[in-house]
Parts: sequence; structure tokens; C-alpha cells
Amino acid sequence: MSDLFDDPREGENAPEFSVSELSGAIKKVIEGNFDHVRIRAEIGRVSFPRSGHVYLDLKDEKSVISGVMWKGVATKLSMRPEEGMEVVATGRITTFGGQSKYQIVIESMKPAGVGALMAMLEKRKAQLSGEGLFDPSRKKPIPYLPEVIGVVTSPSGAVIRDILHRLRDRFPRKVLVWPVAVQGEKCAPEVVRGIEGFNKLSPGGALPRPDLIIVARGGGSLEDLWGFNEESVVRAAAASDIPLISAVGHETDTTLIDFASDKRAPTPTAAAELAVPVRLELMGWLDDQNARLTRALTFGISQRGQRLKDLARAMPRAETLLEGPAQRLDRAAEKLPNALKRSVDTRRLRLTETAASLRPANLRRAVEAKREALGRRTDRLSLRPIQRDIDQKKQNLDALNRRFATAANSQLGGWQDRLQSLERLRKTLGYEATLERGYAVVWDGDQLVTSAQAAENAKSLEIQFADGKHSTGSATAPAKPAVKKASKPKTPPSNQGSLF
Repeated sequence: MSDLFDDPREGENAPEFSVSELSGAIKKVIEGNFDHVRIRAEIGRVSFPRSGHVYLDLKDEKSVISGVMWKGVATKLSMRPEEGMEVVATGRITTFGGQSKYQIVIESMKPAGVGALMAMLEKRKAQLSGEGLFDPSRKKPIPYLPEVIGVVTSPSGAVIRDILHRLRDRFPRKVLVWPVAVQGEKCAPEVVRGIEGFNKLSPGGALPRPDLIIVARGGGSLEDLWGFNEESVVRAAAASDIPLISAVGHETDTTLIDFASDKRAPTPTAAAELAVPVRLELMGWLDDQNARLTRALTFGISQRGQRLKDLARAMPRAETLLEGPAQRLDRAAEKLPNALKRSVDTRRLRLTETAASLRPANLRRAVEAKREALGRRTDRLSLRPIQRDIDQKKQNLDALNRRFATAANSQLGGWQDRLQSLERLRKTLGYEATLERGYAVVWDGDQLVTSAQAAENAKSLEIQFADGKHSTGSATAPAKPAVKKASKPKTPPSNQGSLF
């Protein structure tokens, strides 16, 4: 630095130089002596501007030094710097003349041992658990057989190949892969975008919405898996509307996304096994159920058939059930003609007795008697009221006469129709109607012959047809009608005239 100092002028104690020259000289001195240092400290203030650089403070219990991490170095970090994290930073000390301060330019940084990371992990876990993100009641059931499965993982690693291979062996499904970085600074934001992107797909769209999401990564150190411990990833997994399976690391590895997911798989291959059942096992189970159903139906039909046979043996034959009613019908058919005749005679006699009291001669005699009684009272009473009474009674008598004639004719017509209907019923139910269709009845005297044995034992046989009877072994009987047609009753002439 001797070239920076001139010989002191006369009357002055020190040389003069510019601020920039002094700042540059200090910079050379510091960078020449501290071009490579390692600092163990706690992160204080930290900021992430849009440029991608990271500015932070490294401190201990007594001092603070500013630090800067350029964008190229920040993107390679396996974990995101946070306030309170204890780290070991490697870099060089330099100065920033614009603010007259010195700082460390960090070239690499990692946590100060596993203990520091675990302490920070436990602190974050307690915080998120206190918010209820790990509550079992928030977890959604995994669909039994999803149609589309979304996988958030690296497209070039062995994890996606293992998942696809296991799905193809168990039950082939449609798979959508969302490529992400599975470690480093880009891991957390890309995983968050993958989970949220699958949830934003609309059902039935050009790109189908997954029924299940698998977030998968292979094994690694705590630092390698740190992206899945980030708060943003945990919140995205907890907020997912689609059921989510986490398969990060090996069985012994645990990350915070495992607690927020709906199901944790020990390995990515196990996640594929949890996602779908085994197709061959389902087919075997279906065949077994089909066989059981067939056996049950066969046994049920056989058992009911046997039960029907047992019941059929206890029931009487149809012929036996109809023998009694058929015999009663025959007896009723024999009694019906006489019963109809007696009924008609009874009603005719009742009509005659009723009509006898209503004959015009009787009514005229009653009127004459009234008229004589009226004549005897004319000397004492006025004839005009009596004449009005007589006229009124005459009108009443004429109306009664007309009503009687109408009722009598109507009653006689109804009885005639009833009698004709009963006669048609008698012919329909009698065996004579059957003879008109070509059948015949064989008689042995007054006995009906119904078998060949009875015909052989009969002395003489008489065959009745619709138009007459024929006797075997004798002259043919003259044809005569089987049933005499009932004569239509004559309506008595109405000889009722005027009553006066």
C-alpha cells in the first residue's frame, strides 16, 4: 500500500486519498486474508427478494455479520433458510463500499448437525399439529378402485417406474404424472403446485381429474427429504380435496407430509399397492361368490320343490273336490223346474188376491154408498162443499185407478220377464240343453245307465235324444219333445172403466 501514500507535504501530517481508494484498499486487505472461512452461527433476519438472492444475518450471543447468497447458490440448497436455524456457512469475507460494511458471501450452507434440523422439525410439527392439520378427523377415505391416479414425483427416477410396474401387475389404471424436483430449493414449491394443480382439474374435462394423488420420492438423508417438511407442502397436502397418499423415503423415513396426508405408505411401491386391489384376487373372489350364489339358488329351489311335493301329497285331488258340488248341482237342476212353477203360481195367487179388493165393481159400490149417505145429509148441509169434496175424491179415485193400472201392468211385465229368465236358466242348467249339442242319455227304466257293466246287466235300454227316446229291442217310440215349453202367461184384459 506504499503507492497510496505520498510524502507528506510541508505543513501536513498525513497523506490524502479518495473514499473509493480507501474502500478498495480495505477490500483487498480483507479479501486477501479471509478468502475462505467457515462460520457456525444462528440465522437472524432473512429476506428473499424477487431477484432470487438471499440476504440474511449470522449471529451469536455477542456479534452479528451480514451475509448474502447469490441466486445460483440459493437454488442448490437442500433446505430453506429460516430465522433461528443453526447453520454452518462457508464463503469469503468481503466489503460493500456503498454502505461501508463488511459481509460474508456464502458459497454453501448446511444445518449445524442433525440435531439442529430435528429440533426445527419438532418445533414445526408441534406448530402445525396445534393448528389441527394432523387431526385424524380431517383424513379422507382412499377410494377402493380409482379410475385415474395422479403421481407427483420426478419423471426420471426409479420411483415412477416402480409405481407404474406395480399398478400394471395389480390392476392397470390411468396414471397422470406431475413432474417435480424431489430435493433442493425447487422441491417444495413444485410439489405444492403439483398438488394444487391436480385439485384444480375439472371432472370430465380434456385432462381427467384424478381420483387419488400419490406424492412419492425415494430414500435419502434428512437434508435430501427436507423439501417435504416445508410448511407450504404440509398445508397443501392437508387442503387437498382429492385423497392423498404420501410415499416419501423408505419405511424408516418420516416427513411432515406423512402426518397431513390421508394415508402414509412406507415405500412408493407400497403406495401403489394401497391405491388398487389385486385384479386376479378380485376375479377369484367374484368366481367364489358366483359359485356360492349358484349353490344357494340350487339348494333353495330343491328345498322348495320338495316342500311343494310334500304339500301336494296332503292336498285332495281336484276331481274329489268337484264331486260333491257337481252332485249338488245336478240335484238342484232337477228341482229347479218345479220350484220355478210353484214360485210363479204363488205369486199369481197373491196378485189375484190383491187385485180382487181393487176391482171397479167394489169401488163403485163404495161410491154409491157414499152418494146415498150424502143424499140423506143434503137437507141439512149445503151441497156445494159436499160437491167439491165429491169431485176431489173422484179425482183421487181416477188417479188411484190410473196408478193401479200402471203398477199392475208393470208388475205383471216384470213377473213375465222373471219367469222367462228363470225358464232360460232352467234349460241352460238342465241336461236337455246338453242333448241338443249331440249327446244322449241311457235309461234302464227310471235308473240312469253310466257304465258298460250296468248296460250289460240292464233288461232293456232306452236312449234319450234331444228330439225323443228310442228303446233297444222294441219298436221305436214316437218322438216327443223332452220338455214342454212353458206357455207364456196371458195378461188379463183390463176391463176397468170409469168408476162413476
